[in-house]
Amino acid sequence: MVVYECEYMVDSRDIDPWYHCRPSGLMGMLQEAATQAACALHVSRDEMLERYNSFWMLARLWYRLDVPLSWGDTVHIRTWHRGGRGASTYRDFDLFVNGQPVGEAVSTWVLADAATHRLARMSRITEFQDTDGGPLCKERTLSRVRLPETMEHADSRAMHYSDTDVNGHVNNVRYVDFLCDALHMERLGPSRFVSSLQVGYLAECVAGETIELYTGQAGGLWYVHGADQAGKSRFDGAVELAELTP
Repeated sequence: MVVYECEYMVDSRDIDPWYHCRPSGLMGMLQEAATQAACALHVSRDEMLERYNSFWMLARLWYRLDVPLSWGDTVHIRTWHRGGRGASTYRDFDLFVNGQPVGEAVSTWVLADAATHRLARMSRITEFQDTDGGPLCKERTLSRVRLPETMEHADSRAMHYSDTDVNGHVNNVRYVDFLCDALHMERLGPSRFVSSLQVGYLAECVAGETIELYTGQAGGLWYVHGADQAGKSRFDGAVELAELTP
């Protein structure tokens, strides 16, 4: 069993007008924790390219918070993988502030061949043998977000250099900002927060492209769908809001 632990402080770069950590701020912490855990396991981006000519891609991520993270909070993250099956692996997270549990997260990662971008089989990755989280592994699985039948156009979003990452694609964290902007989170107010969020990455975006954003609501959830101007789906997301208790 291999468990990786790290800490991040919510600072001024992460917060919204109500001193709460934006969803993209938490997403950045989870992504960095996963990156550091991969380095500790010797399956970092560079090592995977050198050893297997493959690289990691985040397919889906879900998180849940009991309370919002706030400016100055030190977030302790504990993370582990569930082992490799087929072409994907799950990575789980537990979140703590001041020693108390405040939330959890689940992510799905796939391994893509650097030359063809075809998915690679996880069974050949020896570093994933007997290094999972054992009894800590969560049971939650992530399916594609099911969008409501009625969605309305909310915005058009151009992709730029500042959105991109080391792979030359739009960074996973930026999609969460697009999602929140499409839902006009600036109208949220201080008494509500994003208590859960799921985002699914369907196709890569690059600088120079423009995506169309559509929003809808059903069953107490808010949904966002991103597609290019030809109608090809790029990402889906679902958000649940909760009231702060006094």
